[in-house]
Amino acid sequence: MKAIILSGGLGARLKPFTEVIPKPLLPIGEKAVLEIQIEHLMKYGFNEIILATNYKSNYIENFFGDGSQYGVHLTISKEDTPLGTVGPVKLLQEGLLEPFLVMNGDILTLLNYGDMYRFACQNDSILTLGTKEIVTPFQFGNIYYDGDYVTGIDEKPDIKTTILAGVYVFKPRVLDFVPPTGKYNMDQLIIDLLARKIPILHYPIKEYWLDIGQVKDYEKAQEVYKEKFQ
Repeated sequence: MKAIILSGGLGARLKPFTEVIPKPLLPIGEKAVLEIQIEHLMKYGFNEIILATNYKSNYIENFFGDGSQYGVHLTISKEDTPLGTVGPVKLLQEGLLEPFLVMNGDILTLLNYGDMYRFACQNDSILTLGTKEIVTPFQFGNIYYDGDYVTGIDEKPDIKTTILAGVYVFKPRVLDFVPPTGKYNMDQLIIDLLARKIPILHYPIKEYWLDIGQVKDYEKAQEVYKEKFQ
């Protein structure tokens, strides 16, 4: 099975760390973020992995080589200019003949990638989105009222939102809807497919998940690494 890891981000929110090395090579415990991702993908049967790179691409290429030390076949795809989150996948269209997984290079998760892949393959949608429910404590009481009279209160209720989790399963045909050139992001792809009334699936991620796009999240990743990923 084939997976693409989007590894070309500038990591602007993680400066000054990313001024020295690209975000996907930042260390978590004794391993780089990408190493943890690659090893977890391999665990679930993904043996062909493509790293879609841009910023400091040579660092990533020199670090991983052909991927043989991880038990996978690894290749590097380099975009000359930033192409967003779907544009880099479009570059690879010619070689993508079966369903494949795409994920952001700045997330850590214990997701069973195999289960998500099988779910996507068994359904008719050309795009499956990994989603995650995020629960955020609210610091104020929420008042209910009818006219001038109070009818109830929720004391500091939790706010629940469902977010894109940065993991997707594409079927090859979805790339026919992506412009051949230029920057193109996942949110635009979703909007365009919905406008054409093309069904999109979502797969709820129940396992641990963390986005490490900001310094506070990177610090949290260091804390949870031994407990969940080592």
